Amino acid sequence: MFAAPHPLALILTLGLAHSAALAVPVTTASSMTGGASELRDGVSLQPLSLADVAARVAPGSILVLGESHDNAVHSAQQLELLRALRDRGLKVSVGMEFLEYPAQGALDRYLAGTLAEADFLKEANWGGSNYDFYREQIRFPLQSEGWTFALNAPRTLSSKIAREGLATLSAEERALLPPRFSRGRDDYFERFRDAMGSHAPRGEALERYFLAQSLWDDTMAWRALEALARDPEQVLVVIVGEFHVQYGGGLPDRLRARGGAPVLTLSQLNVDGFTEDETAEALRPDGRYGPRADLLWISSF
Repeated sequence: MFAAPHPLALILTLGLAHSAALAVPVTTASSMTGGASELRDGVSLQPLSLADVAARVAPGSILVLGESHDNAVHSAQQLELLRALRDRGLKVSVGMEFLEYPAQGALDRYLAGTLAEADFLKEANWGGSNYDFYREQIRFPLQSEGWTFALNAPRTLSSKIAREGLATLSAEERALLPPRFSRGRDDYFERFRDAMGSHAPRGEALERYFLAQSLWDDTMAWRALEALARDPEQVLVVIVGEFHVQYGGGLPDRLRARGGAPVLTLSQLNVDGFTEDETAEALRPDGRYGPRADLLWISSF
């Protein structure tokens, strides 16, 4: 199987710098040159148009959209897809991995125009990734009759689980866990361990790290389904790191386990610099884990 990117949980739980990045203008995919992008079915690998993809998304469903963080091409593609869904007449909502769910109040005030952007970013504990790559996605539902939802668990909670374990949580911290919190499935654990590579801890330490990763997936699934229940006619597009989407083992698995909504997955993959064989390996369904996603958006910028 082609190597997966490192789980984002690794970066946060290792305690690396998590400060806001300098502003960088986001370039739209349509204005770039020297590259190409295409959509394919994740099983047959047959080419698809953006209209084909949008037609697969029905009201009351969740589209899990995987990305490489702070990637201008992926950011632009996300907006193209959101517009295609809106142009179909769908009520489009957006769920964000980067936003911790206790920050929903600050997010609502920001979108209502009663909280300045700088104050919102501070209250929401935004950090690490450049907000310029996500501003339009977060604000998109204002023009599509939908909502924007903060989905993730607090980083302080996942960090404590990774370092000290679930049993060390206080009663107040346990109250932040999703109801019926569940560890990710074993094949997801295998890919998580392999993706961490030489960074992987051993034994109980690795299990704690995976529980922190599982917390992100299960919390986002819980909050996404609660958000969808607000209006069953909306489409909820959840923007997350690619590893949470791949082979259905992370967030899609937890959404399906919790039930209540059709789930469609789309993996954005940049193959710039890949050999022909590497590209084929990255795209084809894996013999053990199955298709990378229901839909693939491949770019070579």
